[in-house]
Amino acid sequence: MKAVILAGGKGTRLTPYTKILPKPLVPIGDMPILEVLIRQLKRSGIRDITLTVGHMANLLQAFFSDGAQYDVAITYSFEAKPLGTVGPLSLIPRPSEPFFVMNGDILTTLDYNELMAFHHESGAVATIAMHERKVKIDLGVIETDGDHRITAYIEKPTHHYAVSMGIYVFEPGVIDLIPPGHYYDFPKLVDDLLARGEKVCGYPFSGYWQDLGNPSDYEQATHDFESMRAEFLGEA
Repeated sequence: MKAVILAGGKGTRLTPYTKILPKPLVPIGDMPILEVLIRQLKRSGIRDITLTVGHMANLLQAFFSDGAQYDVAITYSFEAKPLGTVGPLSLIPRPSEPFFVMNGDILTTLDYNELMAFHHESGAVATIAMHERKVKIDLGVIETDGDHRITAYIEKPTHHYAVSMGIYVFEPGVIDLIPPGHYYDFPKLVDDLLARGEKVCGYPFSGYWQDLGNPSDYEQATHDFESMRAEFLGEA
C-alpha cells in the first residue's frame, strides 16, 4: 500500500514553533509528529511513502532521508509554489491501486487497514476519515422567522459536527481530476467528484484524533502522546 503525506505547508497557525521548523518536524514527545505518523504507517504494512514538500523542504529531506531508518521507502515531490491541500497530488506518479493521502500533523489511533477495508467495501472513489467534534456556543442563540419574530431562544447550545480528520483514501482516477500545477483545495475536489455523480464516503472514527492546528492543540497532543505512547506506537 502507498501513502502520500502532505508536508509542504507553512503551518502559520502554529507560530512561533514553525518560524524555525516545518510543521511536520515540530516535536511531540521525543520525536517529530511526522515520525510518529511514519512509524504508524510502517506498523500497518505501508512502506511506500511520498512526502509532498515545499516550505523548508531541505530540513524534511535531511531528517527523513530515504526512510531506511524506519524500514520504509520515502520519496519526495517538490512544489515550487503553494498548490493547496490537494494540488500537490498532480505532481506525483499516478498510483496503480487505492492509496492513502494525509496531512503530516495528525496524532491518532486510527487503524489504517480498517479504513482501507471500509473503502474497498463501500465502492467509493474517495473515502474521508471523519471524527465527531462538539462546538459549544457560550452565548444565547436566537432563532427568528422572516418577520424577525423570535421562534426560539437557546442558551449556550452545543452543536455536533462530523469533521474531516485530514486522512483519506483515493482511487487512482481521482488524480486525473486535479489540474496539474494549479492551486486546488480538497473542498473543490469533493465538489467536483459529487458533480460528476461519483460516490464519496465518510468513515466514522470514534477513537483518538488530534491535529496540531494551533498552540493549544499542540500542547494537548504533546500531553496525550506522553500518557498514551503505547497506543500510538504499539510499544509494550
